[in-house]
Amino acid sequence: TIEFGLCKQDGQLRAYGAGLLSSIGELRHALSGAACVRMFDPKTTCRQECLITTFQDVYFVSESFEEAKEKMREFAKSIKRPFSVYYNPYTQSVDLLKDTRGIEDVVQDLRNDLNTVCDALGKMNTYMGI
Repeated sequence: TIEFGLCKQDGQLRAYGAGLLSSIGELRHALSGAACVRMFDPKTTCRQECLITTFQDVYFVSESFEEAKEKMREFAKSIKRPFSVYYNPYTQSVDLLKDTRGIEDVVQDLRNDLNTVCDALGKMNTYMGI
């Protein structure tokens, strides 16, 4: 779906995958009505072969981009693994949380962020006389 994803916007089919957006021929094929388009289900989509020398056999469509993200979040929860992941907005990367040290680092970052927000709220309340 990252390469050949489709979703609906205001009832119309839209492309968001990089493979579709970089190939006018693939895009025409995907939106032609002749292509096989199925509802996005990560369990099914992850088993679909991604073709690199021809147009895709199947494209997957979501009712919205938000729906696709939520389905991916739920699917990710079902994957058994001895770690978790955390998106780090400062480095714009995904960190593995596989030991207590990594989790402690995330908690400390969150504490620092909360302290900054609480400090800002306190200053606003003082300034506004609340």
